[in-house]
Amino acid sequence: MEELFVSRVRVKLLELFLTTQEPLLHVREIVRRVKEEINAVRRELLRMEKYGLVTSEWRANRRLYHFRRDYIFYPQLLGLVAKSTGLGGAIIRNRGRLGKIKYAMISTRYVHHAPAGADDVDLLVVGQIILPELQALVADEQAKRETEINYSFMDEPEFQFRVKRRDPFILRVLTQPKIMLLGDEEEMLKGVAI
Repeated sequence: MEELFVSRVRVKLLELFLTTQEPLLHVREIVRRVKEEINAVRRELLRMEKYGLVTSEWRANRRLYHFRRDYIFYPQLLGLVAKSTGLGGAIIRNRGRLGKIKYAMISTRYVHHAPAGADDVDLLVVGQIILPELQALVADEQAKRETEINYSFMDEPEFQFRVKRRDPFILRVLTQPKIMLLGDEEEMLKGVAI
């Protein structure tokens, strides 16, 4: 994202707003989390508010900010953040070491740090996977987040077989809100009548 956004502070603000579950953040909390100077953060927040990315409101003499989910480029920005940070960024950066990945997707619920249900899948990887490498990336992210990551992996023939058989697990994963990390979603969903 730094190639697209010249402001390091704006990149950090986008990462914070698009991955937090908290609806409203105070300036001091934002400064603490992004580890930048307060004036630089305030300047970027004003620019982001001017362009409609964030809105602010006053509560109890404090100005609170939140990212607008109805912002026209919200899905694209969420995808950029998911592909450049955390587990999604690690998978993309290390895809050569992970084997031959055909498809990799991550749930938007996971990106937002929302709690997972018992049947939720945070990550699905399809292809010829080098399992110890994938497990190492997942374990590293689990340690950072201090929570378990629900992930699944399979080779392409198994994936195609399960899609053709309308396996409930695969259909649930394919219909959940997700971000494609690697591979083409249209190609992946060919022949799937959801």
